Amino acid sequence: MIRLAALFSLVATPLLADIRVDFDEGAPVDRFTILNDGACPLGTATVTVDLDGSAGGLIFDTTAAGAGIEVFQPFRIVAGAERLTGEPLVSDGDTAVALPLRGLPPGARVAFTIDVDDTVSARGIMVAGGEIDGARVRVATEEGTAEGRFGTDARARVAMAGCVS
Repeated sequence: MIRLAALFSLVATPLLADIRVDFDEGAPVDRFTILNDGACPLGTATVTVDLDGSAGGLIFDTTAAGAGIEVFQPFRIVAGAERLTGEPLVSDGDTAVALPLRGLPPGARVAFTIDVDDTVSARGIMVAGGEIDGARVRVATEEGTAEGRFGTDARARVAMAGCVS
């Protein structure tokens, strides 16, 4: 009986579909990578990168005119385009972008490039990890919404509801 209970606990182990978002500062283009870092697939979802609340007052700089500083880059999907149900429109000065996903299996990623500018410091066009600190990532599914925050390491993790293996 004890062996059967131990076996059942191994079979019904809850697993997570952790979503990790990495920000990589680059010149002239910055990159966000959304990765399913968990053991379960993520179904249909919307992943929102929200820069509002960041230590550097970050914005997306997508055009030569407007709120950004010097160099600008439009929004471009560079990996995982087949995982999107549509491409979001990001305007100059926006602080959030929502990516509608049709699903994201374990280990799969979606990445996009864009220019991110700091509106607080004198460096403006360069964004260090400390400047994205406090920005958020939200993952909305039919089951609800989960949220994580970027830290000074320029990484955010969103722990999703568990699934059973």
